[in-house]
Amino acid sequence: MHPELKKNPLGFWEVINKPSSEALKEYYAKKYYQQSLGSYEASYTEDELTYFETKLAQKFYVINQLFAEDVSHVKTLLDVGCGEGYALSFFKKHGWNVKGIDFSAAGVTSKNPDCMENLVTGDVFELLHQEILSGHTYQLVWLQNVLEHVVDPLDLLASLKKVLRPDGIAVVTVPNDFSVTQLTALQKTHIQQPFWVALPDHLNYYDYDSLKTTVTSTGWDPLEIIADFPVDWFLFNPASNYVTNPAVGKSAHIARVQIENYIQLQPAEDVIAFWSAMAKVGVGRDLTIFLRARPLSEA
Repeated sequence: MHPELKKNPLGFWEVINKPSSEALKEYYAKKYYQQSLGSYEASYTEDELTYFETKLAQKFYVINQLFAEDVSHVKTLLDVGCGEGYALSFFKKHGWNVKGIDFSAAGVTSKNPDCMENLVTGDVFELLHQEILSGHTYQLVWLQNVLEHVVDPLDLLASLKKVLRPDGIAVVTVPNDFSVTQLTALQKTHIQQPFWVALPDHLNYYDYDSLKTTVTSTGWDPLEIIADFPVDWFLFNPASNYVTNPAVGKSAHIARVQIENYIQLQPAEDVIAFWSAMAKVGVGRDLTIFLRARPLSEA
């Protein structure tokens, strides 16, 4: 499928010659510390800000359903790789005690400066290790678009259990890659190559089945999986194919944002059922999986 990738026995695709942890650390140090401001210069439209809130509200609804009536203890969140801090801000406004760790403060400084007091910067994986050593545990661990970047995703998934309360939940979001939509677009020659392979940033590639298999193999019980809008559907129309014509990429993004926002106006349980069904049939640009650690006696 791609000369630099191989299929892991668990079903996900991974880079054949992965960099060492040291090399990857140096790459991200340069990218985030020296060039991070370039990643956060863009401002967002009102529709886009609503979209961010929409996606967070969907996940928040699922989380509340999974926790049910168990709200007697302090609600705590650890956001591993918190980026611009939108999740930190959302949960903080809902009364949660939040902590974010990231390589750089640039994103939070630019977009959610009210969360600077909740941010710790440095090597994310070293910071996560420090959290483990300290014995800190959280009710919710948040990992958005991080798993695809790491040398050893299985080790990272195992590590997350060590900072989670026994009754806690981990929320992991990854791109839905080598999906049925992408592979069909390739087969039908709407695209000429697997554009979603993004080296050296993305080292691991998951679809619905391989994501479930991977988390299960590392001692997690998947509780729910939801997708988001399948923006790669636009590849099937020459007028909106943002791979062959990058000039239409912005309009495809705007359409995705506006569609997501109007769907969100429907009853919450229907919205989640819709995105859950989308995930099950293999579509959606991203997948978000909600996890509870399997008891040690069963792991």
